[in-house]
Amino acid sequence: MARRQLVEAVAYLRTSSATNVGPDKDSDKRQREAITGFAKRAGFDVVDTFTDEAVMGRDAIEDRPGFAALLDRIEGNGVRVVLIEDATRFARELIVQELGILALIGRGVRVITASGDDLTETDDPFKVAMRQIAGAFAQLEKARLVGKLKGARERKMKAQAERGEKVKCGGRRSYVEQNADMVALAKRLHRYPVNGRRRSLREVSAELATQGHVAASGKPFGAEAVRRMVGQG
Repeated sequence: MARRQLVEAVAYLRTSSATNVGPDKDSDKRQREAITGFAKRAGFDVVDTFTDEAVMGRDAIEDRPGFAALLDRIEGNGVRVVLIEDATRFARELIVQELGILALIGRGVRVITASGDDLTETDDPFKVAMRQIAGAFAQLEKARLVGKLKGARERKMKAQAERGEKVKCGGRRSYVEQNADMVALAKRLHRYPVNGRRRSLREVSAELATQGHVAASGKPFGAEAVRRMVGQG
């Protein structure tokens, strides 16, 4: 299909966990590949991509910075198609999903999944009902999985306590767990003075960056992050 025949669209991605943030991570990569493959087959030209990183599926649409930027782009350049991997990437909770879709319908925008399902199609009552049923089942499955994981965490913590080990299960890994060498370097930089003056936290961050240690965003660590590093054992 010639490029002049392509319909312009924007892509929307959402990752619910901070550990899945980044184009090299499984969730991000899977969503991009699904959207790109569908766009090529269906005749869409993806002109921009908007991502909400570490945003839960139940988080309100209006609180998502990536979605807000997407709306700005839509209102600014006339693109009227949003491509997503599937309905759960848009939102897992049914009410959030419906409110978001209604916000786009009000702007004359279509939301199409990588399987070709038009979530904004309102002419077919059966299609609307099936979309709502799918959203309800996705919400049920999410609740079931959360309960299952919670039970597994509690069993693991109980076993750790019985063995006399430090109890820790779930949550974000500390900087020591992520990169012990980086933390050791941060401590050395902060501990030993240069020209008779101890480095500030931001100076430590800048030096870490020169040696390849940066935050997940690709930018130098903030002062508070460095403070946590140098305070960790």
